[in-house]
Amino acid sequence: MQISSSDDAHVNLCLTPRGQLLALAESQASPLPPATAQRVHANFAKGTGAGLLQLGANEVGISLPPIWAWWRNLAAHYVTALCATPEDTPSAQIRVIQPDAATVQSWLANLPPMRGAEYLDAALVERLWRLLHEALQAALAAQSQPLQLWLHAQHPAWNQVGRVVFNLAENRKDDEFPFAFMATYTHRLSTAGRPQHLPLSRALQEYSGGKNQAQLLALLLPVQRAAAQLPWLASLVEQGDVYHPMRWSAAEAMALLRDAPRLAQAGVTLRAPGNWPAGRPARAKVSATVGDAVPARLGQAALLDFQLSVTLGDATLSEAEVRALLAGSDGLQLLRGQWVEVDQARLKRLLARFTEIEAAAAEGIGFGEAMRLLAGATLANSEAGEAHDADWIGVSAGAWLGETLQQLRSPQGLAQVDPGPALKAQLRPYQEAGVRWLYLLHQLGLGACLADDMGLGKTIQVLALLLVLKERRITTKSHVAARTSLLVAPASLLANWAAEAARFAPDLRVVVAHPSIMGADGFKKLSAASLSDADLVITSYGSLLRAPVLLETHWQVAVLDEAQAIKNPGAKQTRQTKKLLADTRIALTGTPVENRLSDLWSIFDFTHPGLLGSDQVFTAFTRRLTEQGQFAPLRQLVAPYILRRLKTDKTVIADLPDKTELDAWCHLSPAQAAQYQAAVDALAKMLQSADGMARKSAVLVALMRFKQICNHPSQWLGDNAWDPAASGKFARLRELAEVIAGKEEKLLVFTQFRETTEPLAAFLGSIFGRAGLVLHGGTPVAKRRALVTAFQEDPQIPFFVLSLKAGGAGLNLTAASHVIHFDRWWNPAVENQATDRAFRIGQKRNVLVHKFICRGTVEERINTLIAAKQELVNNVLEGGAELALTEMSDRELLDLVRLDISSAQDT
Repeated sequence: MQISSSDDAHVNLCLTPRGQLLALAESQASPLPPATAQRVHANFAKGTGAGLLQLGANEVGISLPPIWAWWRNLAAHYVTALCATPEDTPSAQIRVIQPDAATVQSWLANLPPMRGAEYLDAALVERLWRLLHEALQAALAAQSQPLQLWLHAQHPAWNQVGRVVFNLAENRKDDEFPFAFMATYTHRLSTAGRPQHLPLSRALQEYSGGKNQAQLLALLLPVQRAAAQLPWLASLVEQGDVYHPMRWSAAEAMALLRDAPRLAQAGVTLRAPGNWPAGRPARAKVSATVGDAVPARLGQAALLDFQLSVTLGDATLSEAEVRALLAGSDGLQLLRGQWVEVDQARLKRLLARFTEIEAAAAEGIGFGEAMRLLAGATLANSEAGEAHDADWIGVSAGAWLGETLQQLRSPQGLAQVDPGPALKAQLRPYQEAGVRWLYLLHQLGLGACLADDMGLGKTIQVLALLLVLKERRITTKSHVAARTSLLVAPASLLANWAAEAARFAPDLRVVVAHPSIMGADGFKKLSAASLSDADLVITSYGSLLRAPVLLETHWQVAVLDEAQAIKNPGAKQTRQTKKLLADTRIALTGTPVENRLSDLWSIFDFTHPGLLGSDQVFTAFTRRLTEQGQFAPLRQLVAPYILRRLKTDKTVIADLPDKTELDAWCHLSPAQAAQYQAAVDALAKMLQSADGMARKSAVLVALMRFKQICNHPSQWLGDNAWDPAASGKFARLRELAEVIAGKEEKLLVFTQFRETTEPLAAFLGSIFGRAGLVLHGGTPVAKRRALVTAFQEDPQIPFFVLSLKAGGAGLNLTAASHVIHFDRWWNPAVENQATDRAFRIGQKRNVLVHKFICRGTVEERINTLIAAKQELVNNVLEGGAELALTEMSDRELLDLVRLDISSAQDT
């Protein structure tokens, strides 16, 4: 039955002659809150027991009409009795004692007027109690939860009911015994949902009698557990003092506070004086302020001022007060009218440590050490007793450093940095913030890790930064002025960067330092002079190993794209890359490096050398964090230098296009290049003799051969080897799939070749670690719907490989937010139709489309034709691209398919 949302229809209760309690929607009744009405009606529809259980367990702490409040009270009495169940009791063994006759009669006497009230008697209450218990058992079985977790899920306060509480209060009128102790227990929740306490001695009366003995034992079991570990508590229990209020000394109060974790572990709750923050007395902390003044120089070589003090809250203690604390006793001392917790050994040790730092930092403390102190990230091996020092230390950023860190954490509030008309694009707001953030770090002489999600425009943010730097010619004070910047990327992305620079920042003078662009001889002749006029030099990681001039030149900015390429610290490529000289080092990665500690260290060893210590020191440091389950120090240490925005962030995705298409450039492997050239030579020879239909047929066969070779040598050879290392497209697919897999997102891969689907699926399965799905022309029609449903609904299925003809239309695959066209149909309309399997109504995320193109081949030239001459595409290619190409002259055709070996291979 639907509940009307109008004001004249409400849910009310009715008791039937057969003893069923029904929730009815009817007019002119006392209203329930709308959300409550929906919940209780849905549960009463399951049965009387389920409805009552919802009322008593979940609808606590809210105002209800009298009749509803009465039934909630009855059900809450059942839930309250549940709370006395020992935590390790199996669900099947949970037993709840029926209320006694006097309690039931009291309830019946106070029943408000309602329909069917005449049917309610003690026997029916007993039956309702059983229905409540049956509903509980069904709920626990359905959710596979133990009782305590289920109770907490209904309302957190239920975990306090039926528990013993040790109460500590201040007693300022008694100098000898300045504290009072009293044990209570939480016997129920109030109508406002707050725990109600009674002295523990009342439990002896309330649970008197044989049938209540089990509840009393369950209540006192946590006290007995704790007493077995704590001698002072064992003494109180043996003498019966735990049931009476007591006057306590400061030493006795401190013993209780020190043992609070063990009490909590046993199941006993501690309530401290209300004026103690976080339930603990104040602590005198060894405090330091770092970076109050602007340092004389910036960058990681900066020296920051360091000021030491001992503080109590926001107040600084005088030397006399510190001496008094150290001269007094451990535990609790009165200072400035409040109780202070004192650990003399720790206080002395920390004072000595910070005094040593202050003495060594007479001219200032190093930037890296200052950042580690602020984050509480001690890289050195901890001495005994230092594991919990963070609660006794207070390190804060001074005026200059605090403002600087705030700017880094909130780049959207930084002053505008505008590349002006030199940038041929409109930056989105989050991209503008990214440029401001990068610019600030460059001004400070610090590195940066721009870790935006794939597709959010890391490239354009870097290009905008370089345009700003070109205009303003900003340099750091510690280096000779450098005006040329370097960008290092995987070889497959060099063409992307060059194309994006030409499109968005044509004023930048760009040199691509790679044999595929300048030829092998030109690359060998690279010199500082040949690069000095450039604004940006683009090269590959492999080229750094073969061009010493790139490591000898001092760059204005050194940028690493796909910075996970240096995640292996021991690799020669990584070691060479970290030798780069630059005013500012920037790492770009779409992988969430903060979740991969080894990657994080290697990337920060490039952007911020020394900040995270050596590899060995960092490993030991993170091992301690793992053991303690506390990663806040590490996150706080690196957070100012990592900027990561996600497509799932509503403040970002609201400003994104629905679909972003990217050309994914691929190189040919040596085997592919050799096969491709052989195919070109064979085509040239055939063209000398063939004509008419024979020529058309031969050209079509050759074009198909070129496509297959670009995919993988095994596709043309038919040898079933499919070695991933033999294909540049497989290498590019690995780069993209690893990022997608790391983010647990879903992927569609389209190919026009049925024989390619299974090898692609096997390769992707090895990357994702889970099997995906395959659909091609041989897939039975009846099975296709099941495949689509599985992909849409099963979060464990990471990818779907589809042949373009079979899966390019009519399917709804909005679970995927990435689409890869592994090979090109050479018809934009067909490709767009396939892309729209993911980019369609129901898609909630930005869709990234990657179109694989082998450089230096017919694929690149067709892509250029599609991009530059759309009208020609419409007239010539659409409706039969390969057939139209057969009409080209021999010269045009051979020029279209020729192999540009310098571009095609990563040499």
